[in-house]
Amino acid sequence: MANRKKPARIEPSFDAFGADEPKSGFFVSEEDRVVPTQPRSKSGSSKASSRREPAGTARKGGRGRKKRRGFFGFLKTAAYWSMVLCLWAGIAGVGLVAYIGAKMPAATTWSIPDRPPNVRIIDMNGQLVANRGMTGGEEIGLHEMSPFIPQAVIAIEDRRFYSHFGVDPIGLARAFVSNIVDRRLGQGGSTLTQQLAKNLFLKPERTIERKVQEVLMAFWLERTYTKDQILEMYLNRVYFGSGSYGVEAASRRYFSKSARDVSLSEAALLAGLLKAPSRLSPARDPQAAEKRAKLVLAAMREENMIGDAELQLAMNAPAVRAPAFWTGSENYVADRIMEELPELIGEVRTDIVVETTVDLVLQTFAEGAIRNVIDAEGKKHNVSQGALVSIDASGAVRAMVGGYDYATSQFDRASEAKRQPGSAFKPFVYMAALENGYFPDTIVNDAPIKIGKWAPKNFNDKYYGQIPLSTALARSVNSVAAQLAQQVGPAAIVETAWRMGIQSNLEPNLSIALGTSEVTPLELTSAYVPFSNGGFRPEIHFVRRIKTAKGEVLYEHKASMGPRVARAEIIGMMNSMMAGAVKEGTAKRAAFGWPAAGKTGTSQNSRDAWFVGFTANLTTGVWLGNDDGSPTKGLTGGQLPAQAWHDFMTAAHEGVPVAQLPGGWNGRVLSDIESVLSQSSDGGNVATAPTGSVQPAAQGGGRIGSIMDIILGN
Repeated sequence: MANRKKPARIEPSFDAFGADEPKSGFFVSEEDRVVPTQPRSKSGSSKASSRREPAGTARKGGRGRKKRRGFFGFLKTAAYWSMVLCLWAGIAGVGLVAYIGAKMPAATTWSIPDRPPNVRIIDMNGQLVANRGMTGGEEIGLHEMSPFIPQAVIAIEDRRFYSHFGVDPIGLARAFVSNIVDRRLGQGGSTLTQQLAKNLFLKPERTIERKVQEVLMAFWLERTYTKDQILEMYLNRVYFGSGSYGVEAASRRYFSKSARDVSLSEAALLAGLLKAPSRLSPARDPQAAEKRAKLVLAAMREENMIGDAELQLAMNAPAVRAPAFWTGSENYVADRIMEELPELIGEVRTDIVVETTVDLVLQTFAEGAIRNVIDAEGKKHNVSQGALVSIDASGAVRAMVGGYDYATSQFDRASEAKRQPGSAFKPFVYMAALENGYFPDTIVNDAPIKIGKWAPKNFNDKYYGQIPLSTALARSVNSVAAQLAQQVGPAAIVETAWRMGIQSNLEPNLSIALGTSEVTPLELTSAYVPFSNGGFRPEIHFVRRIKTAKGEVLYEHKASMGPRVARAEIIGMMNSMMAGAVKEGTAKRAAFGWPAAGKTGTSQNSRDAWFVGFTANLTTGVWLGNDDGSPTKGLTGGQLPAQAWHDFMTAAHEGVPVAQLPGGWNGRVLSDIESVLSQSSDGGNVATAPTGSVQPAAQGGGRIGSIMDIILGN
């Protein structure tokens, strides 16, 4: 016994880590956990065994213990290596975060990037015309928007938004399990804060580096801003589909209302779009949008944000069917204004408010006038498009319709499409003649003519013989216009048209008398404005004032009647002749009870039909035709264009005091001339021009002398 060696002492071992590895955890190997028993003498061992149990039983039990030790040993080994792997994964994760964080700029330099500026366009009465810019809507405060919007977004996107610290471990775990069960990456577990960080600072790429950056920036946002501030930034910047960024833009886009007025069902639809804005957009798939909205409503009920009655009412709301694009003719005006902004204020760097000259009430009348005539008789006359422009005497555009339906086609036919004006160009021919010594009572011979190889014909080959110049214009006689062009020269006509407001290039040839040079409805209408205001050409404008959101004035239009471009007596004579077109000429459909004047126009093969007319209040031009230039079925300016003009002007002048056209004598001269003609079968003392030519009327003598006194104001 004295010579027996003492058993060696077994100490716990930490050799699971290398000498250079960090010992941040406590791990014990299988050998450390089991202390072996010291060997004993065979005899003692056998006696003990024989006393306790039979040999066969002992052997069987021994094998069972070995099996049990093997099974538990496997579990312990698996647990050990799992802990080792977790430790290494944690170390690797910390290292990766530290590495990516070191590559990022210092947090002290981080700042929220400016939201892309919004352009708020309003009419002359302060009503919203449109929002333009990258976002498509203005930024509004969390306290301003409907309370259903933030509730719906939190319920479906981030239920623990107000309790987590920027990252939601529970949400991440749930998403992880769900993705494993579904065997696909269906859920990401990102919080609203993470989504905001991604939208503000990062590119939409799926990489580990981007995800780590997102988490770090989410921590920074949570430390720097309040929860309400984060939610407000998110709702004003997130994409809702169909080109809409932010709740205000989306609400205007889908519901034609402000986010301030959104209902519960509408808020649920908006929140549902965040999962897949383009695919779920009600402009693309109303049923899918509605189905998703119901999931949002159920989530809101589960979070006790709404009651059962509210849930049932919202569930029964019909699906929203948004147009595929912005609708409403006022968007033609908004597009035009956006094109002008760089010239007026340069680059837009902040939110601005553009006060326009447009009156949305008149805009509605104008849109209805174009649509109604096309809906009623468009198929009959093979007409699919139209345009209308209305300008007041100061040059302010009060309404502009660039097509039948903006949602279908955004091309602005009012300011961009050039068309042959036909006889609607003749007033400039007659004005050039008056400025060269002719008068409304000059007698001309309406008969077939040939000028070189050119032989212009009247409509339906109808000729009137000896008639005054005023009648020739009222009845839109082509032969007389051609003769006048030959007498005064095409260059004089071009100069007159440019002076009055035409801006397009005009070909100085004889056929210009019949309106063969192309112009836009906007410029042709603007060139008639001097007739309505006594001979002044004002600057045609859409914008009155531009301000920042804080009220700083960036631009303001200076009111001016512009230069005088025609003598008062010339304007008076022209108005008297064009008034005849409305009273008894080709534009009789346009008459609506006000003193009015104007001119119809029809291009070759009836491809374009026009009527441009005016009162002392408004000058309005209407064009109807087809985009591809295909002929209409015999449409003339005196038909649908005159009808649309009549409908618009009737509504626009309701309740407005009647005013006479400039000149002070319009109406009297025409009746006096017609009276003289009716008293003399051969024209009496009225001077006549030789057949096939036009000459100024003789002045003085008989009845004509008194008429000229009236014309000249003597």
